[in-house]
Amino acid sequence: MDSFVTTDTDNLALTRLRDRISERWNELSKSERAVCRVLMAMSAERMLYSSAASLGTQSNTSNASVVRTLQTLGYSGLSELKQEVATPFSSSVAPDVRLRSRLEHLGRDLAQIQREIWAEAEELIDLASRTNSDAEYEAAVGLIVHADTVFSYGLGASGMPAEHIALRLRRIGVSTRRLTADGFRLADEALALGARDLLVLFAPGRVTRDMEVLLDQAQLVGASTLLITDELHEVLASRVNVVLRAPHTPTGLTAEGMPGVLVSDVLVQAVSAVAPDAALRSSQALNDLRARLGY
Repeated sequence: MDSFVTTDTDNLALTRLRDRISERWNELSKSERAVCRVLMAMSAERMLYSSAASLGTQSNTSNASVVRTLQTLGYSGLSELKQEVATPFSSSVAPDVRLRSRLEHLGRDLAQIQREIWAEAEELIDLASRTNSDAEYEAAVGLIVHADTVFSYGLGASGMPAEHIALRLRRIGVSTRRLTADGFRLADEALALGARDLLVLFAPGRVTRDMEVLLDQAQLVGASTLLITDELHEVLASRVNVVLRAPHTPTGLTAEGMPGVLVSDVLVQAVSAVAPDAALRSSQALNDLRARLGY
């Protein structure tokens, strides 16, 4: 195998990537080797801000060659590799430094900014669409359908999908409550959680004290729990009934809550399919109310 210049030796994801390349080198095609040479020489930061198209240009191959190479190496695509690379990078680099890097990477070229944003969104959606199985979605839908009330909670950027699922489920006839408080006032809202209810918890990458208390309270009263997360599936799996993955971007170029919103949309449509009559009645009542309000 050829020799390469490597960096970020303390990044375990890059180490695993290089090990995979070494193991499969003799099986790779000419174009796949060209892509691997570029990947081997990249730092973690450069990897995070690279698209399949830019990697194709650097390796004198193509977008398709990059994707095919990553799949040959055992990744579902570039987004999965970025997710692995981002873990130590995100925890060790200050947010303002990451922001500066992002601004330097994008520059002021509006055309480049558009390309980067749409490329990352496409990669992220592709990864999210293949992350959860039909069986996992079916289990989550079962929890929603059998719940008296669905309580949703999300902190910060996760508040967007938490609000989204509460609103959309309510529109198809599911009783919902959005938990919006934190700290001292969260106790007032969590007090209503009962044994026949469902807690939907959006928790991408870290467990807060509020989340710990909500999980404990759900267990105490006998409520079901659905976790929608990026990184906490192994940490919290034993404390919830069902886990769905919603991978988020490690770069901050696209909205962190976007995959959670899309996962929520899958759940809402599936619930509608299971109980179409209830969804229809609720839709008719909603439209009637809107009409009386002048809309």
